[in-house]
Amino acid sequence: MPHRPDELDDVLVDFVTRLMSGGESDGLDALIGSDLSFSQARTLFLLAKTAESMPIHAIAEGLGLSVAAAGRNVDQLLGLHMVERRESTSDRRVKLVSLTSTGEQLVAQHVEAKRESVKAFTRALPPEQRDQLHRALTDILAGGVLRPRTDQENCL
Repeated sequence: MPHRPDELDDVLVDFVTRLMSGGESDGLDALIGSDLSFSQARTLFLLAKTAESMPIHAIAEGLGLSVAAAGRNVDQLLGLHMVERRESTSDRRVKLVSLTSTGEQLVAQHVEAKRESVKAFTRALPPEQRDQLHRALTDILAGGVLRPRTDQENCL
């Protein structure tokens, strides 16, 4: 007997929530030692996701912050050597912000911790469940319901 869509919704939400909870916990462990605020970490992830320099006003818009708050985050991240700021070549009033290698490394550690958490989950599954999950996810990814990942999404 087929399951009702709301039953599947509930099971899927529970599954994804549990899976993400473990991954987020492991991923946050990579950030704890850096003493970053949540807002500063979000700034790093936004810069990593866009993979190019951003003006402070665009960072503010992307994070739903005021320009002043985004500017304070950038100033603090500058002090931690996580980002660098330079003038735009087209408009000296605009300051462009990008990740330094230190910032890139911290984001990569966070992402890798989350990936390792997912890998640990799949390794813990009994082989039959792992094979079933692989078949189901392969079919879903081959279908047209989910859009393909972009290069920027590969880092987060």
